[in-house]
Amino acid sequence: MSLTILVIDDEPPIRRLLRMGLTTQGYTIVEAPNGRTALDLLGRERVDLAILDLGLPDMRGHDLLRAIRERHRDLPVLVLSSRDDEPGKVEALDLGADDYVTKPFGMGELLARIRTALRHQLAQQGELPVFQVDGLSVDLVRRIVRVNGAEVKLTPREYDFLRVFVQHAGKALTHSQLMSAVSASSDPQYLRVYIRSLRQKLEADPERPRILLTETGVGYRMRAPEDAGRDSVR
Repeated sequence: MSLTILVIDDEPPIRRLLRMGLTTQGYTIVEAPNGRTALDLLGRERVDLAILDLGLPDMRGHDLLRAIRERHRDLPVLVLSSRDDEPGKVEALDLGADDYVTKPFGMGELLARIRTALRHQLAQQGELPVFQVDGLSVDLVRRIVRVNGAEVKLTPREYDFLRVFVQHAGKALTHSQLMSAVSASSDPQYLRVYIRSLRQKLEADPERPRILLTETGVGYRMRAPEDAGRDSVR
């Protein structure tokens, strides 16, 4: 059975582009030009993932995202946003968006984001006890962390942050999401200290990280095991 993607966008050319690009990959597409239609479709049809443009004619995209999260808690949602709308991206992620894609975007990038979001959903439903990426191994059952086979000692708080990253691998996490997940101080500098420490222990080159990546103006992302890789940002 093919997976169904709901495209929520008021621009016909964008919907047409997404329909053509996604159907060739075997996805079934349903479309909504506004928020009310999207909520109606979600109430009537089986949807596996939603792509949401924040600029809608009848309601604020963030309000629609909030409504989706209230009614469809586990539905993966990818947000389309403009390049200079960092506050909008952060707000969307804090409201529960799984990821964002900045316009203009390439179809290859969008497809990779979709695959990552769907993998993350499956991982949450049946989480594997051992996470592995780029030489890093995290045993979530025995709380053992290894880099290239050698065990690495982490402080309890460092491990708390690492576990959150592992559980959401491939997903951009905002500063507030990370701090809330480990019940830590809301001071951004506090988080930066722990990210720096984790990179020193886990990265081959902490100054050019390949595992814990920075999402500029948003937060951080743990590289997913099957991710082809993104350019890291300090």
